[in-house]
Amino acid sequence: MTLDPASPSAVVACFREGAEANLQAACRAGSIDVVHAPGRLVASGDLHDNPLHFQALCEVAALEGGDDLTLHEVIHSDRLVHGVDFSHRALLRVADLKRRHPEGVHALLANHELSQIVGAGIVKDGVRVVEAFNDGVEYVFGDESPRVLEAIEAFIRSMPLALRAEGDGVIWCSHTLPEARLMDRFDPTIFDRVPTDEDYVPRQGSAHLMVWGRQHGEEHLRALASAWGVDLFILGHEKAEQGARALPPNAMILNSDHASGACAVLDLALRPTLEEAMMRVRPLGRGFDHG
Repeated sequence: MTLDPASPSAVVACFREGAEANLQAACRAGSIDVVHAPGRLVASGDLHDNPLHFQALCEVAALEGGDDLTLHEVIHSDRLVHGVDFSHRALLRVADLKRRHPEGVHALLANHELSQIVGAGIVKDGVRVVEAFNDGVEYVFGDESPRVLEAIEAFIRSMPLALRAEGDGVIWCSHTLPEARLMDRFDPTIFDRVPTDEDYVPRQGSAHLMVWGRQHGEEHLRALASAWGVDLFILGHEKAEQGARALPPNAMILNSDHASGACAVLDLALRPTLEEAMMRVRPLGRGFDHG
């Protein structure tokens, strides 16, 4: 299937079909994806339009063979062209991958994607990233850009909040987790239903709270693990200068966007522990072992 990234009709169709794949995949349950052992999970961190690391992830994940691959925080590149961000193309590649592998690709909602559709501004290194992204879409598609942006919004709204991988224990992959101090606002039933517009409201909605939390303490991680029946959390959103960082007692942070970007390759048949997961971290740069 050849995709012309400059064709408004082809791009709109790809995002719409990616959204349908997100919602209609057999693995979708409420607002999360659920997969089961046996199998292999390739978990990634924030990508921020790193095409080389995206390609590396696609190579290590044997999607035709049944592997599961998580992708999140795909947009808002550091590599702008005269202040314009063209990372909608990175999101397009993810939508295309999802429509071709609806059961194996899990495009998780992250705060940058959500901000793109709810209008909450993010300033990164002095750049207003939402506006720079929209400028990129307008530059490529001109008068057709509103139609393309509508399709992008549909794809983002269709994204699951998490992947729950069940085997000899449970691995939970999401961009991040709601903060302890905001749990009184968080509705855990969101995982069992389709999110509403209210769930995306900044600083109030449960979907919004799911993608903005930082600095999770041990007590909070233990409480969420107990409440959600999880053994290991794999998250992004926070810095991991070496590509991966342990967050005791039961979570790890992955970054896949920078020079030391990494992923974790886990056998779902094995009981997930933080120590084991850290041993399964693989670099995405030169010398990456795709085996």
